[in-house]
Amino acid sequence: MTTARPDGPAAPLSSTHAPAPDAVPAPAPAPAPGEVASSRRWWVLIILALTQLVIVLDGTIVNIALPQAQTELGLSDVQRQWVVTAYALAFGALLLLGGRIADYWGRKRTFLLGMVGFGVASALGGFAGSAEVLIAARGLQGVFAALMAPAALALLTVTFPSGRERNTAFAIFGTVAGVGAAVGLLLGGVLTEFADWRWCLWVNVPVAVVALVAGARLMTESRADGENRYDVLGAVTVVAGLGALVYGFTLAEEGWASVPTWAFLVAGVVLLVLFVRIESRVAQPLLPLRIVTDRVRGGVFLIQALVGTVMIGAMLYLTLHLQIVLGFGPLEAGLASLPMTATIMVTVPFATKVLLPRVGPRPLLITGPLVGALALVWLSRITADGSYAVQVLPGLIVLGVGMALLFVTMQNLALVGVAPHDAGAASATVNAAMQIGGSIGLALFTSFYATAVRGTPVASEADGLVALVNGYSAVFVAAAVGMVLASVVAAVLVRGSKEQLLPGSDEPVVAHVG
Repeated sequence: MTTARPDGPAAPLSSTHAPAPDAVPAPAPAPAPGEVASSRRWWVLIILALTQLVIVLDGTIVNIALPQAQTELGLSDVQRQWVVTAYALAFGALLLLGGRIADYWGRKRTFLLGMVGFGVASALGGFAGSAEVLIAARGLQGVFAALMAPAALALLTVTFPSGRERNTAFAIFGTVAGVGAAVGLLLGGVLTEFADWRWCLWVNVPVAVVALVAGARLMTESRADGENRYDVLGAVTVVAGLGALVYGFTLAEEGWASVPTWAFLVAGVVLLVLFVRIESRVAQPLLPLRIVTDRVRGGVFLIQALVGTVMIGAMLYLTLHLQIVLGFGPLEAGLASLPMTATIMVTVPFATKVLLPRVGPRPLLITGPLVGALALVWLSRITADGSYAVQVLPGLIVLGVGMALLFVTMQNLALVGVAPHDAGAASATVNAAMQIGGSIGLALFTSFYATAVRGTPVASEADGLVALVNGYSAVFVAAAVGMVLASVVAAVLVRGSKEQLLPGSDEPVVAHVG
């Protein structure tokens, strides 16, 4: 879930009057820096919304394609996991730095560079002939997505500085982002079924070309004022720390007694502690610690990371179960994954308009994860000869209800009490928390999956399917434990009355489900 609360409005546009018959019309006043002419704003919105759609759907579009890609390229289960992890980890770890680059170097310039790089990385991934090239391309996609995402949101803010148009633009932007994950699953199914899994990557190239040409012509440059310094050391330590942590969990797939496993895990923790120390001392930190040390907000970020483990990690294994065990085709698997998203989109308005004003955020934030945990326990009961309608569909619907309660409350709590100059960093942290949580969770889930599969005796093809199902069940149980932990975090850290926790501002909020 991404949340953003844009900064204050810019000065209103000057009004124009028809000149007297004998007068020479005065030249139109030049727009303020970063301001876009009204006639071009909606075209800019289309470009930015399309960009946001691509960024979100690329987190899920390859999920449906992974079984075919694994067969064609000979991916191991760990390499298969890294096709998803590389994108989520690079995106999440570099998102804060991407926001700083956009503010300091120029939002339009950063957006265009990100679009070029994203298109090139997508083309490279589509032509991949090995696991290493595909994983590297996915990582590069994440790097350039971390440039595009904050730049797109900042450009939206300066393009629509105030008024009803601003609210409309943010509503459209948020809606497009909200359906991105579902579109990714469905589009991935269509492309894999009727074309080739490689088109799940190549589809980004024409979008990148159109956005690049249109953006160069229609967008206006803007950047932050004042003294701007990059927290390079902070960026290096957080990326290295998260990378070491995720790689350590990946190595645990071979066993927890491995020395390299614990060496990378310890190195990751040490580097992240060093990152916190750096952020507490530098003048312009990548992540101002006051954003995460607030008890309520820090609790929300932690819950968001745990939600990421489900939305990115556990849902990948569900798509594998649909195709490998139940025998669904790619398109059928994409369609079979949609009931959860549909339930979320139906439940969110009810929770926002009825439940949230009546009971406040805290009960929903405690209850939502528990509902999600029940759904995951139901999914953990899958069998090799079970049916989708009985074993999967009810779990997806209930999980959608739980996730909707979470998204509504996190959307309303993530920026409560944040100073305007910290809003951008806080917004990026919310999205980064989900991506990082997903990448760590997926690595951890893969170790549980592998342990369960190895522990199942296999003497026939039917036994092989049973082993896979046991692995998927272990993942769902682990995800359910994570959701229970999220509920505990909410109960302990998110304190306050309904009036204290509910925001009192009508500023637009952008959120996406993915």
